[in-house]
Amino acid sequence: MRQNLTLRLRNLEQCRYCYGRGCSARVEKVLGSFQNTNFHDAESLIRFHDVLLFLRAFPQSAKVAGLAEMLLAGVCGQVAQLRKHGADPELFDDEQFSGVANTLIRDTFTYDVARWLVRQYPQQISVGWNIDEQSRQMAVSFSSLLPLLADDCMVEADTPYLDWLANAAGGTDHILPWLLQRVEALSLSILQKAAFYDALRISLSWELGESSASRTCARRNPRRMYYHREPLVRRKQVSLADELSSAALPVRKLSRRDGEDLLDMVRDAITVRYRELYGTTRGDPASVVEANAGRGVQIFLWGLPPERRLPLRAYHAGITFKNGVPINYIEGISLFEWMEVGFNTFYAFREGETAWIYSKVLHFLHQITGVTCFSVYPYQLGHGNEEAIKSGAFWFYRKLGFWPGRPELLSITQREEAKMARDPAHRTSAGTLRKLAAHCVFYEFGEGPRGLWNTFSTRNIGFAVGRRMASRFKCDMDKMGETAVTAISQILGLDPENLDVLERSVFREFAILLSLVPDLKCWTAAEKQALRDIIRAKVAADETGYLRRLQRHGTLRKAVLRLGSATDGTKERDVTLKA
Repeated sequence: MRQNLTLRLRNLEQCRYCYGRGCSARVEKVLGSFQNTNFHDAESLIRFHDVLLFLRAFPQSAKVAGLAEMLLAGVCGQVAQLRKHGADPELFDDEQFSGVANTLIRDTFTYDVARWLVRQYPQQISVGWNIDEQSRQMAVSFSSLLPLLADDCMVEADTPYLDWLANAAGGTDHILPWLLQRVEALSLSILQKAAFYDALRISLSWELGESSASRTCARRNPRRMYYHREPLVRRKQVSLADELSSAALPVRKLSRRDGEDLLDMVRDAITVRYRELYGTTRGDPASVVEANAGRGVQIFLWGLPPERRLPLRAYHAGITFKNGVPINYIEGISLFEWMEVGFNTFYAFREGETAWIYSKVLHFLHQITGVTCFSVYPYQLGHGNEEAIKSGAFWFYRKLGFWPGRPELLSITQREEAKMARDPAHRTSAGTLRKLAAHCVFYEFGEGPRGLWNTFSTRNIGFAVGRRMASRFKCDMDKMGETAVTAISQILGLDPENLDVLERSVFREFAILLSLVPDLKCWTAAEKQALRDIIRAKVAADETGYLRRLQRHGTLRKAVLRLGSATDGTKERDVTLKA
């Protein structure tokens, strides 16, 4: 019987490649054969589960979608039986397979995620304490929250921290919400509160049950289902150039309430997979927009609230749904016309029109932000990421038209392509792929020069600021900031007292950057006014306006490119020394 199930699973897995004439009937028959099938090990059930998810997202017919949905509904009970009979649950906890209904998610979540979990799922969250490992940090942290605790923990070796916490919180079950409330009430910045909580490394357990948070049940009702009567779109059929020059996608702005619902669903999808993205945890529900890309694909993008934005770059995050199923998440971090793009398709869907969907995502990002230069992180290519090496991720991007930013890596790429042209069976070695993953790859389009961002990094600017802080201000960040604000205020004719709290914070960051621009005094009045407008736009309701203003300021762009492309400090000059 076990051997028969193995063969049937292999047959089911082949259904992911069965598209075209006559395929729907075959897939319907295979799915129907699994009714009333019981699974006796986690591996087989997970394989079954993930094929069902794929077919629910990429169905050949309405009947296929219905059968996949029905069989997925039975997975929760199957997991319960496995847990009841003592099956090894470890595989359910693997990042690649986590999030199945009725399983457990356990992690030391960050402050923001912990707050959200306790708010959304108060009855499903429990705490696991490790007093031996946490006691030192508990002594430091809890002494500021619990009266007289210092009299115990500073001199005794066996302080009963949980008893102290339970007494103050009104019971053991109330410790976590009480602690989060106390941290929230501290007179600290949001970053300091997060650091306070995260230092405790509190392990939380989340029982998913039949929750819609699970991978098994996560759905967003599509306006209309799309059924694949023809073969799926393959990578070689995708042209980024054609896509990026095509007509704008239809866009809909979500209400704040709908945006909150969407972001909660996204947080579910990310968290059950043991991941956290800056823009999903902290996204702005008032900024969510949706594009209908066709073929059952919906793309959602959003930004950050003003108090959570990055100092210089603009930030967008997003998620893609296929027939109502979340299939990948997006991150775009931009400066002027350049955007670093993160695009991660969830494991179960990586054979489903990924290149075509990626082209639609880039199109939408360009449409919303105006960027014309996309780059991909080295990690996504395989730098420190063996999974990407095994999958040959570099070639996914290269065959779409991306090129390495470093000449030596472009030479290696061209040599490999020559080998492939001579021998179609040639495969790039893992060692060569690791070399190719050492730096970003780029895709640029539109008018204007190419390659300006190849060696740029905002980190280079940060390093330059750090060197200046050490050499001119004896490592005193506050002194450097005060000096820069005074000098740049005079140059720009801007009174910081006329700015609100957030605007002053943004201005301080910009002043430190601008203090490294030697010819700032010589800028025209129009250029200085545009710079003042950029600073204010950084905290406007929609950060996209800030990015669009940056793109129109050629003088600032030139200065920032020079600073961010520097490899040493030999060309740095500090205008604050002359102010």
